[in-house]
Amino acid sequence: MAYNGAMTTPPEVFVHPTATVDDGAQIGRGTKVWHYCHVMKGARVGERCILGQNVFVGARAVVGNGVKIQNNVSVYDAVTLEDEVFCGPSMVFTNVMVPRAFIERKNEYGETRVGRGATLGANCTILCGHSVGAYALVGAGAVVTRDVPPHALMLGLPARQAGWVCRCGITLDADYACPACGQRYRLEGGALHEVSR
Repeated sequence: MAYNGAMTTPPEVFVHPTATVDDGAQIGRGTKVWHYCHVMKGARVGERCILGQNVFVGARAVVGNGVKIQNNVSVYDAVTLEDEVFCGPSMVFTNVMVPRAFIERKNEYGETRVGRGATLGANCTILCGHSVGAYALVGAGAVVTRDVPPHALMLGLPARQAGWVCRCGITLDADYACPACGQRYRLEGGALHEVSR
């Protein structure tokens, strides 16, 4: 049975009366689905997530635990959001590299994976077929056209790496230390690694 204003939702999940959760969608405990959302049959949404107003989750989309998806975001088929990802308002995922209204290309959806704890800023775009590494931060309005390393700060159009960010999201200083939480990192082989405290 689909959850909507006329249906009864499980007590551990909140679904606003204007939202639709199709029968066969999986939604974890503590998740809140707000105004005018649509979660398709087959979609998997984890625990303690927030789906803001007008969010769409496709049938083959996977949303991990603790994910926050702000207003006006569509998480299409072939998109996977790992735990604790933040999707800013009106950010965009694409699903086909060469879309045409008159050519069906559903068998060409590009897989997109966003790693744990990553932030996708407001109005940014992630072109399909790319991954965004764990704890990366894609700035507002940036357009990601290639894979993003973990902890990378990506800005611009097309997005270019402009630095590194801590797990807490703050830009690291020149010594790869976080000025906010004090966590230190080392750069090795082009990848950032946490240094034990």
